[in-house]
Amino acid sequence: MTRQDPVAAATDAAAPAASASRARRADWLDALATMLERNREELVAIAAEETHLAAARLDGEVTRTAAQLRFFATVVLDGSYLEATIDTADDTLTPPRPDLRRILRPIGPVGVFAASNFPFAFSVLGNDTASALAAGCPVVVKAHPGHPRLSRRVAELSRRTLAEAEAPEGLLGMVEGVEDGVALVRHPAIRAIGFTGSTTGGRALFDLASSRPAPIPFYGELGSINPVVVTEAAALARAESIATGLVDSFTRDGGQYCTKPGLVFIPDGDAGDRLLTALSDRLALAPSQTLLTEQMRTAFDDHLAAGELEEDDVLRGYATEEQTAPVIVTIDMERFLSRPDYFADECFGPVTVVVRYRRRQDLPQALEAVEGSLTATLHLEPSDDVTALVDQLTARVGRVIFNGWPTGVAIAWSQHHGGPWPATTASVHTSVGATAIRRFLTPTAYQDCPPRLLPPELTDDSDIPRRIDGALVVP
Repeated sequence: MTRQDPVAAATDAAAPAASASRARRADWLDALATMLERNREELVAIAAEETHLAAARLDGEVTRTAAQLRFFATVVLDGSYLEATIDTADDTLTPPRPDLRRILRPIGPVGVFAASNFPFAFSVLGNDTASALAAGCPVVVKAHPGHPRLSRRVAELSRRTLAEAEAPEGLLGMVEGVEDGVALVRHPAIRAIGFTGSTTGGRALFDLASSRPAPIPFYGELGSINPVVVTEAAALARAESIATGLVDSFTRDGGQYCTKPGLVFIPDGDAGDRLLTALSDRLALAPSQTLLTEQMRTAFDDHLAAGELEEDDVLRGYATEEQTAPVIVTIDMERFLSRPDYFADECFGPVTVVVRYRRRQDLPQALEAVEGSLTATLHLEPSDDVTALVDQLTARVGRVIFNGWPTGVAIAWSQHHGGPWPATTASVHTSVGATAIRRFLTPTAYQDCPPRLLPPELTDDSDIPRRIDGALVVP
């Protein structure tokens, strides 16, 4: 990359971005949110044309993306994300303790790989970008080829908005294409990468980031099957509502969600029969969808063909020639355990695999065959004793949902959108929620530092939440 590239500009912007006050960073985020809302009509029209997603869905996504930006403005202003910690000097201890003050600081220029399925919320101004800017890190976005015109327009408007807000030049840049994406990961000035995409592509970039002369953190969100368990009592009590919720969830926007429930365990016998009948009835009403790209449609068809499924294994919804029909694959537990690598493999699109189990005792073995996921869902009744099952699920996912559905990820302080491999490359972190900012921060401790050289948040008169000599102090 030459000196004129976005990474060079981001490098120049790193110091002024890091030293900018929290109030200034919040202003930048608020300004970007307002820009999205003001240009909503134009941007939604471009996105609808490029992605085939419904205008109403995209309009809602603009609202979410603006909310994410404003949410991180509140996180920045709160200041607790800095984990400011002070231990005052104490000569009576053995060994004596110096004055120590620790804080989280911006890691430096960050590369962000945009996702295909959320052209606003996980793209140029998506959650990775918002959290990195909030941390004080310049961002270079690798645009997704599924919506190039939208990406360019959002980047153009963002740069103009940031200039008007007097942000450092180069705070937000963009590159396109595979070669520039690889170069972004390799560039010595880039200090961390955020990625949302396929397991194959993410693993390749993760390995690249790890093999650099100076390796960097790679925060990848990759593949997730998001298992669901329905107890017999729940199936008997709520077959219709469970069926409606499942079909609505796995077919939402063509099943192109990272949190789509792709594997569902239901009881055998009368309870399972009731649920399958309700699922079949609901599937007949489910909409078909044009998938985001032709490549995704081909991958969807190839995945189903690889299963060597019998006609009786498959329930199909209605679709036109141009659109993809929603599919429910139904198998028994023995069939699942014979090919868990196939039946528990994520397939992007409107399909879910329903596995019938005869005994609750069979579930632990089946769940052990499922790789790490972003979510797990449990449908149960008050009479169900599922403590051991909950313990097993919490060890394998980042978020457990009870009597609900995983599609839809709330923007909140307590949200965790991550999970064990292959859901993410760093299960201790999240890409949604307040602590997403932690990915782009690094700790620094100051020992016996003159007050005038301390970050403002570590001085004695700071007004943010801090821990002083072990005690939490909230202004």
